[in-house]
Amino acid sequence: MAESGDLTLRAPDGNRILAHRAVPARPSGAGVVLLPDVRGLHRFYRELSGRFAEAGVTALAIDYYGRSAVDDTRGPDFDGFGHVAKLRPEHSAADIRAAVDHLHSGALGELDAIFTVGFCLGGAMSWSQSAVDERLAGAIGFYGRPAECRALIPRMRAPLLVLAAGADQLTAPEDARKFDQELTDAGVGHRFVLYEGAPHSFFDGGFAAHEEACADAWREVLDFLAQHSVPRRNGMPR
Repeated sequence: MAESGDLTLRAPDGNRILAHRAVPARPSGAGVVLLPDVRGLHRFYRELSGRFAEAGVTALAIDYYGRSAVDDTRGPDFDGFGHVAKLRPEHSAADIRAAVDHLHSGALGELDAIFTVGFCLGGAMSWSQSAVDERLAGAIGFYGRPAECRALIPRMRAPLLVLAAGADQLTAPEDARKFDQELTDAGVGHRFVLYEGAPHSFFDGGFAAHEEACADAWREVLDFLAQHSVPRRNGMPR
């Protein structure tokens, strides 16, 4: 059974970062930092942390709004769009780095490979980490906006998994395909999957009509983690 619960991290500027951990009973050696959509550390991301742990992956989900929200409630009444307007890129970057630091420290167990996994707002944040944190083994993004990380493509080092929604009202399929081509042209290792007909937030929105896309995307994530993880040094085959 996985161990899970909330915890508090600290950014270098002292910001209090609300976070949730899920540590598997039988860890694979892979760990992920989950970067939520505009809702912040919504219940979905706590539950998703547990789902990763059930698959043997140590998960740490974080919230972005410690500098502006007066409490830790991220329910249906939380004004995520109001708070996201107050975010500053340097603050988000510092908070993400603090989460990676926590995984890298061994506080949640020994890890051989650390990844970021982001959704919508967090999707582009996740891809951006490929260019700014050399410790990462890879960066996964669901329906992120390429415009928010395009300038970093020349610096991207870690491989990406790009999971795009074909009926995304925020990112046209043409722009998603353009991002795929730009990564290819820049020599950035990546896998690109476009789910035709799937709307924005198909994975985190609970759309029963898109169960097949959700199941395939989950397989893509686990396959990517396995492909880019270093086998543990405990006698397991290399």
